[in-house]
Amino acid sequence: MTAGQTPEELETLLEDALLMRDAEALAQLFEDASVLAAGDRPQQVRGSGEIVGAAWLLWQQHGYLASPRRVFQARDTALLVGDGVINVARRGPDGSWRYAISVLRDGHRPAQPRKGSPS
Repeated sequence: MTAGQTPEELETLLEDALLMRDAEALAQLFEDASVLAAGDRPQQVRGSGEIVGAAWLLWQQHGYLASPRRVFQARDTALLVGDGVINVARRGPDGSWRYAISVLRDGHRPAQPRKGSPS
């Protein structure tokens, strides 16, 4: 699959592409003129060609867990916000979702529960 049928599915496909270290599958999840920023000091790459070329930066991370905390959708645009990630996705003419903007913090990990708080 080269795009998500929902914004949430798109997140899962991103997690899968990173886990499998599949640069081509990763690039297909992004629009042609998209922007991806990742790393300690976010390096911006634009478009699927640069995303394929910079995929190694994402492999260096400790992984990516698709767990958007909030999904805001207005027609064909969605904002996905999670721990260490902010993504903007758009639905294309074919009905599938792809990233327009993705900001991934280096070492993205889910938030750990605080001591004394319920798990």
